[in-house]
Amino acid sequence: MIFETHSHYDDEAFAEDRAKLLAALPSAGIGRIINVGASIESTKTTLKLAEDYSHVYAAVGVHPSEVSDLNEENFAWLRAQTAHPKVVAVGEIGLDYYWDKEEAVQRCQREWFRRQLALARESGLPVIIHSRDAAEDTMAILKETSEGKEAVGVIHCYSYSPEMAAEFVKLGYYIGVGGVVTFKNARKLKETVEQTPLERILLETDCPYMAPEPHRGTRNDSSYLIHVADKIAELKGVTREEVERVTWENALTLFKRSV
Repeated sequence: MIFETHSHYDDEAFAEDRAKLLAALPSAGIGRIINVGASIESTKTTLKLAEDYSHVYAAVGVHPSEVSDLNEENFAWLRAQTAHPKVVAVGEIGLDYYWDKEEAVQRCQREWFRRQLALARESGLPVIIHSRDAAEDTMAILKETSEGKEAVGVIHCYSYSPEMAAEFVKLGYYIGVGGVVTFKNARKLKETVEQTPLERILLETDCPYMAPEPHRGTRNDSSYLIHVADKIAELKGVTREEVERVTWENALTLFKRSV
């Protein structure tokens, strides 16, 4: 079975067949799914999905591009949700400088990134981290907030160098690998997979986005993770079954409430 560690089934792309698809995924080999919040509103819909489906769990958090909507009132609401029994992580949190170039906006992202990291520590939950075009600041903040303890989380949709991946792993983070690893031009990610211990890799889709080959350009869903597992198996010189087994165990280790 495959543990899908990052999905967005509350997205409108699934409006027409969401219930049918989610009900069918276990028979397609997808044993557990984490649906990930990216805003206050999507955190609410994520929680509803986790309540409706036994194999779906929730991550609660606000994506860096949405932090301008955060305030003390809704942050207090977010804090309260971390006690929900189906909540297994704080995420999707982090930094995204690709879209947001202004220093004031980036400063706001850093402030709420730190506060959501603190919330995760208070709650005893791991973090799901989004980082795009912000490698140095992401690394610096994770180091400053680790307080000398092993951090617990995953760098979602990893896009930096193999060398930086090794630094994140040293901090205690897992590397999230999705459909991009199947793309012909994904040299850095393939090298990262080759050099990262399988015991530090998680499978994820980011669906409905980032569909792997041979489905690139279409709506992604968790059943396509077999292609990601196949590519990782090829790069690591092991079987797909071994990739599924180890990444399943990795996810249970990280997302303890899903056990």
